[in-house]
Amino acid sequence: MKKNITNILIFIIVLWGIKVADTLLPFDLGQFGIVPRTLRGLIGIVMAPLLHLIYFHLISNTVPAFVLLFVLFSMYKKQAFSVIIGSVLIGGGLVWIFGRSASHIGISGLIYSLAAFLIVAGLLKKEVKSLIASVLIIFLYGGLIWGVFPGRYWISWEGHLFGALAGILIAFVLE
Repeated sequence: MKKNITNILIFIIVLWGIKVADTLLPFDLGQFGIVPRTLRGLIGIVMAPLLHLIYFHLISNTVPAFVLLFVLFSMYKKQAFSVIIGSVLIGGGLVWIFGRSASHIGISGLIYSLAAFLIVAGLLKKEVKSLIASVLIIFLYGGLIWGVFPGRYWISWEGHLFGALAGILIAFVLE
C-alpha cells in the first residue's frame, strides 16, 4: 500500500511539474491536447491527461485523481495499469473521433473513467468490499454525472462522457 501511495504521489507531482513547465515555457503545451480529427491531435490522446489550462483546473482535479487512483490500486492492483491505459486510449480516442473542434486537455476524462470503472466493477464483482467502494465512490463523486452533459464551452464534456463510457466498457471486459 505504501508503494501505491508513493507511485500516485509521484504521478501527481509530475502533473504539477508539467503545469509549472507550461507556465515557464515560451509556448503553450495545451497545443498538445486532443484536437479531434486532426493528425496533430492524435498525440493529445496520450498527452491530454497531463495538461491543464490553469492552476485551478489542476487543483480541482488533484484530489479526485489521488483518491480514485488509490482505490483503483488498492482494490484492482493487477488490473490497475490496464484500466489506466485503456481509459486514456479509449476515452481519448473517442474524443478524437467524436469531440467538437477544440483542444481537449485535463485529467478529468481519466477521473470519470476511473469513477465509472470502480462503480461498475464493484457492482459486477458482488463482493462486500467492492460494493462498499462502489457506494462510497457514488457518494463522493456522484455529482460527476452532470459533467457528461454540454455546459460551459471551455469544459470538455466529451472527455467526461467518453471517459465514463471507457470506464464502463473496461469494467465489463475485465470482470
